[in-house]
Amino acid sequence: MKIPLFIYKILHFEYWPLKVFYLPMIPVWIYLGLKTRSLTFFTNINPLMEFSGMFGASKQGILEQVSPQYRPVSVLVSAQNLNEKHIIELMNIHHLDFPIILKPNVGERGVNVQKINSVQELTSYLADNQDAIILQGFIESPIELGVFYVRMPNETKGKVTSVTLREFLTVTGNGQNSIAELMQQNTRARFQLERIKTKLGEGINEVLSKGENRLLEPIGNHNRGTKFVNANHLINSQLNEIFDRISFPIDGFFYGRYDLKVSSYEDLYAGKNIKILELNGTNSEPGHIYDPHNSIFKAYKDLAWQWNIMANISIQQRKKGVLPIGAKAVLKTLFSS
Repeated sequence: MKIPLFIYKILHFEYWPLKVFYLPMIPVWIYLGLKTRSLTFFTNINPLMEFSGMFGASKQGILEQVSPQYRPVSVLVSAQNLNEKHIIELMNIHHLDFPIILKPNVGERGVNVQKINSVQELTSYLADNQDAIILQGFIESPIELGVFYVRMPNETKGKVTSVTLREFLTVTGNGQNSIAELMQQNTRARFQLERIKTKLGEGINEVLSKGENRLLEPIGNHNRGTKFVNANHLINSQLNEIFDRISFPIDGFFYGRYDLKVSSYEDLYAGKNIKILELNGTNSEPGHIYDPHNSIFKAYKDLAWQWNIMANISIQQRKKGVLPIGAKAVLKTLFSS
């Protein structure tokens, strides 16, 4: 008997709404606010980013601070130029072919991020979007990771505190069942069934041959069915050195998560063939906490530990004269957005 999805959601915190999940963290936030003498201590962490990356920051503006060797072709497209002709011109200029990635310049949690495979899909995407977007070359590398990096402002070396492997939504054929039937056999896939039906149309009824793997969602976000796997075993001094090398030249960045693709773990440790898709600031989560094998108590413990690092960075920034943004300005921006 299949567990109803609404019950599964209640029993597995990785599916809880953000407001529900973070409710028990309010006392931790208040404690750290007292420790740092500011409830908005999270706003002076990364001077590079607007509000230190908590909200409203330009993804393209941040990504451009990363060395070109570590980022894919990525171009900002203004709201005034959101048309098929202009996008195709940019693709030609930057030698891009389909597929491409389009995503909002300001946004989070994978909302409106889409892999575009054709002119028809491009036209459909643009019809539903009116704000500035990023045109990005699609990276074929098979491994996608979220790598959380922190560094104290008075130090020249930092450390990786979390690594999350993203396993994309995939089904494996048995020669008998359709894609829809295979999805019904997996709880994580069941959450995505209606969306994938809309996406595939009649293709949802295709019967896959035995052993055939079919990728259903190429975007590595939790709300697209991606499984977040704790990969903290990858953290070592070699990985720290690689991300020191990537991060230290980025002026004004001390705390956040790199979302990246890499061709192999050997290349990751060698610092080769790494392509950073996004660099996120204080709104970042150490994604490993959402590993299905993780307990909620361990998740809150790891999150509190991560926030304490952020508070310590805020204290050092204050000593350097970099003050948190006042609560009034933060609230004004939140309610006006």
